[in-house]
Amino acid sequence: MYLDLCGRRVSLEEMGAGSFTEFLSSHAPAMLPGGPLRARPGAGGAAGPLPHGTTIVAAACDGGVVLASDRRATAGNLISKRDVDKVFRCDEFSAMGVAGVLALAVEFAKLFQVEAEHYEKMEGRSLSLEGKAHRLAALIRGNLALAMQGLVFIPLFVGYDTESGTGRIFSYDPAGGPSEEHRYYSIGSGSVFAQGSLKKLYTENMAADEAVLCSLQALYDAADDDSATGGPDIARRIFPVVTTITADGFRRLPEADVAEVAQRVVAGRMSSPDGPVADLRA
Repeated sequence: MYLDLCGRRVSLEEMGAGSFTEFLSSHAPAMLPGGPLRARPGAGGAAGPLPHGTTIVAAACDGGVVLASDRRATAGNLISKRDVDKVFRCDEFSAMGVAGVLALAVEFAKLFQVEAEHYEKMEGRSLSLEGKAHRLAALIRGNLALAMQGLVFIPLFVGYDTESGTGRIFSYDPAGGPSEEHRYYSIGSGSVFAQGSLKKLYTENMAADEAVLCSLQALYDAADDDSATGGPDIARRIFPVVTTITADGFRRLPEADVAEVAQRVVAGRMSSPDGPVADLRA
């Protein structure tokens, strides 16, 4: 059996097992994210500001994890896109949100989807959640040359661990260094504000619907203080992307459900602009 790749027939024996990314590196490096830019130091600097994705939040909940993002992408001081998707399903039990240079980040997320599928087909089994997190780290490390030129993107990787029955969160630095985060985490330009909100509102073993509400409150707080983060756009009917990963697998919440929760958040801010107050007696 052969695969047609850029006009060249490649056998499955040549593909080998395991990593689809390693296969592309050997046979078609230009197809990798940023491939054509690798030979051009300083690429992107003269083209003006590139669209960047912003705030992503994750919160562990009882039986899984919630991953959510705003919808805005910015290019310098301009809003380049109001309804971008920055959360991607990796496989049945994992997902990632991406922040940074949008074109590379989205291409990278789709590459990792193929990477996970390729491993499962070639090996006949899925990687463990921790194995996926470390494979993702290696792929990020492959972008280090571009990151040093300013073309930086980083993911926030989450999943349901079928062995422990819990939701887990992994963050990365631009060089691919992985760190497991506990309870909640946020990345992107509004992350410092979202993280502060999560710190006050998050409670252990909260139900999934409570974690969704907590995440949307955090995204609202990020949008309140960070110009690059977009809040719920009631007029245009643009609301955050919210997903859950549990024992039942990956689920993207219907937009109508997210809209209902987002409108509750907005309505609450009409009387309390700074949002809900943490219980000091707890």
